Amino acid sequence: MRRVLFILFLSCSFLTGCIKSSDPGLAAAKAQAIIDDKIISDYLAQHPGLNAKRVDAATTDTVGVYYIIKQTGTGTSLFTNSTLVTVADTGRLLTSGQIFTETNDFHPSYILSQVIRGWQLGIPLCQKGGIIRLLIPSRYAYGPNAQINVGLTGLPANAVLDFDIQLYDVTN
Repeated sequence: MRRVLFILFLSCSFLTGCIKSSDPGLAAAKAQAIIDDKIISDYLAQHPGLNAKRVDAATTDTVGVYYIIKQTGTGTSLFTNSTLVTVADTGRLLTSGQIFTETNDFHPSYILSQVIRGWQLGIPLCQKGGIIRLLIPSRYAYGPNAQINVGLTGLPANAVLDFDIQLYDVTN
């Protein structure tokens, strides 16, 4: 009986220690999410004609990812993690409007599971031939990691991104 009580005591002590400790990375991520969401909501308030809609996926908390269908495509497309999408895109920092990537006449192809989470959530809302604009908080892009090799100028840490994406082809 003493042995059972001792084990129970140790288990409670261990669990109490786990509950009291907090992850500073998680706290920083939550604080950045609040900042990102404010940047996007302020932008949308300043541009009410955009009629942006929030991405709503049943499997994930997507608060903060917004999209605008600029041109409706044709047909219906089935998207999976292995779907290959061929696009033209222009990427800007939402806070400054600075273009960091632009494909112009080059139309790269990407496997959907290998692009940033904001694209994974937004691109399936567009049909082949359509154009979508995505406003993506940093947590659905590159997060707190600066990206010196992304695009023409690189990206700072916690960059809130604004993409115009034209979907040329969808291959499963």
